[in-house]
Amino acid sequence: MGEKNIVVVGAGVAGLTTAFLLSKNPQYKVTIAAKHMPGDYDIEYASPWAGANYMPVSARGTPAEEWDRNTWQPLFDLAKNHPEAGVHFQRTEIYNRKKDVSSATAAWFADLVSPNPWFSTLFDDFRQIPKSELQPGVDNATCFTSVCINTAIYLPWLVSQCLKNGAIVKRAVFKHIADAAAPGVHHSGRPADLVVNCTGLSAAKLGGVEDKTVVPARGQIVVVRNPAPAMYATSGTDDGPDEACYIMTRAAGGGTILGGCYQKGSWESQPDPNLAIRIMQRCVAICPELTGGKGIEHLDIIRHGVGLRPVREGGTRIEKEKINGVWTVHNYGAGDGQSRSASTQILHAGLYHVVANAI
Repeated sequence: MGEKNIVVVGAGVAGLTTAFLLSKNPQYKVTIAAKHMPGDYDIEYASPWAGANYMPVSARGTPAEEWDRNTWQPLFDLAKNHPEAGVHFQRTEIYNRKKDVSSATAAWFADLVSPNPWFSTLFDDFRQIPKSELQPGVDNATCFTSVCINTAIYLPWLVSQCLKNGAIVKRAVFKHIADAAAPGVHHSGRPADLVVNCTGLSAAKLGGVEDKTVVPARGQIVVVRNPAPAMYATSGTDDGPDEACYIMTRAAGGGTILGGCYQKGSWESQPDPNLAIRIMQRCVAICPELTGGKGIEHLDIIRHGVGLRPVREGGTRIEKEKINGVWTVHNYGAGDGQSRSASTQILHAGLYHVVANAI
């Protein structure tokens, strides 16, 4: 096959993981070209705002289920053997209320909150929590040990692995996806043989792609210093159909994430103070240990944050396409089905097959 020059556009978790996996092949010479890089905090750049964790929300029998299955073992390995990646094990409790069934959050979490989800066989300690142990209003709940990722550590770790494998990382802004194949973008100075499009929300406006099925699903969080004994997620709240309740404590001093909401179509970049109050109230109610049984005034706030999940109506796009004579492999749109699980380190086995067929 010979050496192939590949340009990966985007340095979020999807782009960096794609570049990392491709750079393991010595015949692939990878350049990562992106507008935003780890260390940046911008409303267009979703990955730094992610909690993040492995809570599979993909639907049973879909390609996303397979991607989620393939993601668990590498994450398990990172948590067990590579503490420098910022991934650690954490007990997880998922609560379901039948009255939430028609809400946006319940639709998003439909498989996650099921009493018998497809992923139950992935975890050795998966169990249903007895009804007697649940708070009033909760109809069923499950418990298992999963992982939480500190993206402030994990994203730079991915960059370090790419660099270790010989990949080159550079800033670039493209008006058209085919521009990424132009001479001078790839570090060889030659035109790229392949472009991988990992532009997330920007895929909606990037020339040559302009996928109008990609829309933001706004999430708002409060980051606090208070540790939580576990990760938590619920099927919905009493505060509105697009509001959610989840808690996760990041590895290595990353603070505890309190969320949230799922506001589809909203581009608002600034935190809503009233929503922040509701988020904190819900989280303290579901996990009193956060404040020792006291009120939200005992939460030690680090910051408020807003991120835009890159949702694609038809699900994650993993396919090849020739654009202006250049093979392009698309890998974007994971914000809905896997925004808080597999997309945080998207390990699509199918991506290798698509890339191989394109070059």
